[in-house]
Amino acid sequence: MPEPTRRRRLLVLAICCMSLLIVSIDNTILNVALPSMQRDLDATTSGLQWTIDAYTLVLASLLMLAGSTADRIGRKRVFMTGLVLFTAGSVLCSLAPDLTSLVVFRMVQAVGGSMLNPVAMSIITNTFTDPRERARAIGVWGAVVGISMAAGPLAGGLLVESVGWRSIFWVNLPVGLAALLLTLRYVPESRAPRARRPDPLGQVLVIALFGSLTYAIIEAPDAGPGSVLPYAAIAVVALAGLLAYEPRRAEPLIDLRFFRSAPFSGATVIAVCAFASLGGFLFLSTLYLQNVRGLSALHAGLWMLPMAVPTFLCAPLSGRLVAGRGPMLPLLIAGGAMTASGALFAAFEAETSDVTLFLGYVLFGVGFGFVNAPITNTAVSGMPRAQAGVAAAVASTSRQLGQTLGVAVIGAVLAAGVGSSAYRDTFVAAARPGWWILTACGLAVLLLGAVTTGRWARGTADRAARHLAAPEVGASETARAGG
Repeated sequence: MPEPTRRRRLLVLAICCMSLLIVSIDNTILNVALPSMQRDLDATTSGLQWTIDAYTLVLASLLMLAGSTADRIGRKRVFMTGLVLFTAGSVLCSLAPDLTSLVVFRMVQAVGGSMLNPVAMSIITNTFTDPRERARAIGVWGAVVGISMAAGPLAGGLLVESVGWRSIFWVNLPVGLAALLLTLRYVPESRAPRARRPDPLGQVLVIALFGSLTYAIIEAPDAGPGSVLPYAAIAVVALAGLLAYEPRRAEPLIDLRFFRSAPFSGATVIAVCAFASLGGFLFLSTLYLQNVRGLSALHAGLWMLPMAVPTFLCAPLSGRLVAGRGPMLPLLIAGGAMTASGALFAAFEAETSDVTLFLGYVLFGVGFGFVNAPITNTAVSGMPRAQAGVAAAVASTSRQLGQTLGVAVIGAVLAAGVGSSAYRDTFVAAARPGWWILTACGLAVLLLGAVTTGRWARGTADRAARHLAAPEVGASETARAGG
């Protein structure tokens, strides 16, 4: 296949960014609508958590399967299937009669969403073959998250105020249909040179691990630690099963050799910490602004702009820094800003003053704007192009798992702190442990960014890439020996 022209490459990037936009904007719009949903559907705090985590949990569980399937049967085909399912799921969500139905339809959305972002990143990786050009493309990709954070709360606030919370899902329809038609016309089909075999047992273990862990965290405040202990045990067994089973397969769902690369391992943990911060930050902010300060959905959306605008502005700058100087500086800026933001809320109750609230939002927006490009670039750089889909899917899985855990943990901490007391009176004190958790996540980004991006770390990445590119004779023999 001839190398696509620059104009065609930019068009492919724009189409892939459209898929990221609808997936990202869906979460930011939903957060603004949570208090309205809570009143209309008579939902508890854990019910609100499930409207977010049912989506991110399914997404995290299926991303790696979607990435490897796209490498095997065709990225364009899987990408288009994801657009159809996501758009159809959005229609179903807008018609949901109760909370249970909404959670189920959010899971339908997530099945489609799992086929979009990792596959789109794989398409970008195979379209932009020059490392510098790829880093800039990933910077644009990251800026779309900023657009969604800016547009989502505003659009959500307007729609909730004027039409109702159901209308927030209508935004996905025109964008999804336009992306589908453009993909059909302009995106070339691509696949890995050698098809990877499915790994059904590995997929079941991933679902068991993520699902049982999330359920145990969310339900612990209401059901009690004893009631969720069996689910925690399932998570431990599933994790042990993955670690024992996956290395024995010639073509595993999760190739643990990826983690021999310190930059890749660091990017994975950084993604979990950064997106846990995002999930927890949005969850606490939305409930505080509307349920404690009594702001309307629109005014709450406007208060999100000090966070969203810096994310939008800093993401492409981060991409250029990664292209020119590597990932260390953007990660240090990101970790420092996110740590400062969390500490401002945890130690100084930033939400109780307009000035400190504004500053806390700006700092978080700067940090999150700088973190996305180095995560993505580090995850796919140095990996064989034939495994780009799987590598990108692991990075995307880390993001969604982080957001799932952020909402689950912060929501559980908040629910335990509020208890049966008056919500408005106890929220700030009950949220403080959550803010300390977010501060620790920012500090982890800072430290890992410093440790996993130096010369030693790059050496481990080169060795891991050679292992991945080499013929997998040893793995095949191990798989045959294991039956």
